[in-house]
Amino acid sequence: MTKAQKLLDAMAANPRDWRIEQVETVARAYGLTIHCPGGSHHIVRNAAGKKVSIPAHRPIKPIYIRQLIRLIQSGQGDDE
Repeated sequence: MTKAQKLLDAMAANPRDWRIEQVETVARAYGLTIHCPGGSHHIVRNAAGKKVSIPAHRPIKPIYIRQLIRLIQSGQGDDE
C-alpha cells in the first residue's frame, strides 16, 4: 500500500484536520492536476474536467476532503 493510498484511506475514515500538502500528495498520486491561481484556494481537477476548489488555510473543512475523495473515485471509475 502506497503512502498516498494510506492517506486517502485515513481521509475517508476521518475527514478532519488535514493540510494542503497532504491533499496535494494524494491528488498527484491519483493523476489529478493542481492549480494555484494565486488566491487562497487550490483547484484540483481530474482528467474528465471535474474540479474541486479547496481552501489552502488550515484546518481544511471535512466537506472539501469528502469532495476530493469523490473526485478521485469518479476518476478511478473512468479507467476501468
